[in-house]
Amino acid sequence: MKNPNDQTVIGHLEELRSRLIRTLITFVVATAAAFIYVRDIYNWLSRDIDRKLVLLGPSDVMWVYLMIAGVVGIAVTLPIAAYQTWKFVQPALPARTQRATLVFIPSISMLFLIGIFFGYFILFPMVFGFMDEMAGDEFATMYTAQKYFTFMIHMTVPFGFLFEMPAIVMFLTKLGILNPAKLAKARKLAYFILAIIAITITPPDILSDVIVIVPLFLLYEISITISKIVYSKQLRLQNQ
Repeated sequence: MKNPNDQTVIGHLEELRSRLIRTLITFVVATAAAFIYVRDIYNWLSRDIDRKLVLLGPSDVMWVYLMIAGVVGIAVTLPIAAYQTWKFVQPALPARTQRATLVFIPSISMLFLIGIFFGYFILFPMVFGFMDEMAGDEFATMYTAQKYFTFMIHMTVPFGFLFEMPAIVMFLTKLGILNPAKLAKARKLAYFILAIIAITITPPDILSDVIVIVPLFLLYEISITISKIVYSKQLRLQNQ
């Protein structure tokens, strides 16, 4: 006779597999759709470059186009992945918490886009301009398309995920995994890690570091504030 607990575990694994497959299919379809218009996206992203980007091999153009389409695919897939995550944990949530955690889905998409815009419109031009200036007249600068877009993605996509911090903290607070006290206790360590990230990816000057560090620190403080609000509401509901 089968153990009911084993059936429950198998059922959860089957559901997890199903939701991962749906997320993967969304990513593949979104990436394929972006690939159809990838030349237009490429032309828009490279509109400010005053020189032609170089290809070192016949396969380079495919890798460049796939990188661009892949980033678009991630952006489109993110809300679907968030929804699938919410649906997976929904049965374990109290009825009053289920609707509130649904807010997590649009907010995670919005924050990802804000992070991408911050990286693309502020950080990337600043770092690229600094590097280009460093080369000066001493070097003949010739950028390959693969290196250029790899550099751009490194300057933008990580910030899309870093800007998810408030939404993720809200979600984890709703689940009871995080609370304001834990976040406040971890503040020094979090600041240290965020500062290292900022210093690592920015040019070696204090202004660039501050431009990146300040928003990251603000995001952490906003996350603590959100956690306080969510945690207070949960305590009030428990005491009713």
